[in-house]
Amino acid sequence: MCGIWALFGSDECLSVQCLSAMKIAHRGPDAFRFENVNGFTNCCFGFHRLAVVDQLYGMQPIRVKKFPYLWLCYNGEIYNFKQLQKQFGFDYQTLVDGEVILHLYNRGGIEQTASMLDGVFAFILLDTANRKVFLARDTYGVRPLFKVLTDDGFLGVCSEAKGLINLKHSTSLCSKVEPFLPGHYEVLDLKPSGKVASVELVKFHSCKDEPLHVACDTVEALPSAGFDIDTVKSNIRILFENAVRKRLMAHRRIGCLLSGGLDSSLVAAVLLKLMKEININYPLQTFAIGMENSPDLLAARKVAAHIGSEHHEVILNTEEGIQAIEEVIFSLETYDITTIRASIGMYLVSKYIRKKTDSVVIFSGEGSDELTQGYIYFHKAPSPEEAAEESERLLKELYLFDVLRADRTTAAHGLELRVPFLDHRFTSYYLSLPAELRIPKNGIEKYLLRLSFEDSNLLPKEILWRPKEAFSDGIASVKKSWFSILQDYIDQQVDDLLLEKAAEKYPFNPPKTKESYYYRQIFEKHYPGRSSWLPHYWMPRWVKATDPSARTLKHYKSATQE
Repeated sequence: MCGIWALFGSDECLSVQCLSAMKIAHRGPDAFRFENVNGFTNCCFGFHRLAVVDQLYGMQPIRVKKFPYLWLCYNGEIYNFKQLQKQFGFDYQTLVDGEVILHLYNRGGIEQTASMLDGVFAFILLDTANRKVFLARDTYGVRPLFKVLTDDGFLGVCSEAKGLINLKHSTSLCSKVEPFLPGHYEVLDLKPSGKVASVELVKFHSCKDEPLHVACDTVEALPSAGFDIDTVKSNIRILFENAVRKRLMAHRRIGCLLSGGLDSSLVAAVLLKLMKEININYPLQTFAIGMENSPDLLAARKVAAHIGSEHHEVILNTEEGIQAIEEVIFSLETYDITTIRASIGMYLVSKYIRKKTDSVVIFSGEGSDELTQGYIYFHKAPSPEEAAEESERLLKELYLFDVLRADRTTAAHGLELRVPFLDHRFTSYYLSLPAELRIPKNGIEKYLLRLSFEDSNLLPKEILWRPKEAFSDGIASVKKSWFSILQDYIDQQVDDLLLEKAAEKYPFNPPKTKESYYYRQIFEKHYPGRSSWLPHYWMPRWVKATDPSARTLKHYKSATQE
């Protein structure tokens, strides 16, 4: 996890523009560098480093003697860089996994490069010999990337939007800062003036398609095909374990977020099992957050005891949670209601990890709800086919919601997130299964995933079959939910009259509740006029919902309710 930043064709003094790159310094607390491009005095790269692999030669932009005309700035982890080296005979000059991008590009161009990378990535690749700039981002947008391109060819690229919004340019203040689409690469021509012109934007991978890099995977072929239930369960276990195993690549200590729900518990259990197998000689640290005796804390405690992790509990102080709202919204760059609610706990637990422990590489369970139909409203799906379509829609929009939350809340504290449920191979297999197999069954969501691990003894049965908690209830105390505490506080902050006139003040995505209005005010304070970054609020489907929380759905019953 790092912060990348680059400018091409800047009219302003680069030393002034570089101040914008410091807005993402939190992403790389270990070192930073600015480097001008030879022959292009108005082009430069900025890089903030979190050293996770190759402590000696990991600084960027990456340049190697073999390709003196290539410059690479990337944020991510490429899990199959050793397999690609073996397959194509690449001669690496560093231990940096991202160096493979230079070799793949030299061998087969940008299309093959993006398609053959098994991992999470956002990168800027400059080829001065052919005068090209390439941008690319992984399938689910696990690593963030934003860009701004003016009509006269000034290009700014950054891991977070906050590193671009204050850039200066002669024709205008750079207005159209937008997220770079996941699963795409863009080709731009670099002119002698340092300005660029976009040539094409190409989608190189869809979540349903089996990735091209399967041939370079540690599990090349599944032992058996077909959709009989025992084969499916076995394949799910093999691919999930493989997804966790390949993510163990790190020279820094590994930890795991553990809410006590199914997803994080499965990740933690498989992670600990594999760490033992490869003789990692330190205990796995797991981290849970919640109010005193909240359902999440109690469940996480049970899981930690079962798997034998070194468990840390962070007690959520309501005052601290409320005080964190503004810094959380600033970090997130969104005003989406459910994203902000769920981010507060994750932001505070990440803050604890950074201050109190030496864990840096943090595993988490993001992506499972979207992939395995874990949201409670999936019980209301009109048909298995519609549920399958909704699952794909959610996966495509992850970069606006859960993946955004997971990246920004951890990156704000210099941690690197790893999300095995979003492994390309695992997700494409799961989505290839018949729609009927993937729906909730017997009133239980994620039925197939739970069933697949039932005989593994990885988790206690009551955790494996624990129903989903709305995050705000999972971290709640028995006396009063975090959701209620938040509502009571915001009710005092927003006048009824303000809410009545909300649509006039904010015509795009107008706030419908006081909570939504409160978040929007804070967002507009930091990012005025940027409301289009969120195309729509996250809301459940097939139900008449005015609030995104599961707790408002009829099917839902929290453990804190009697």
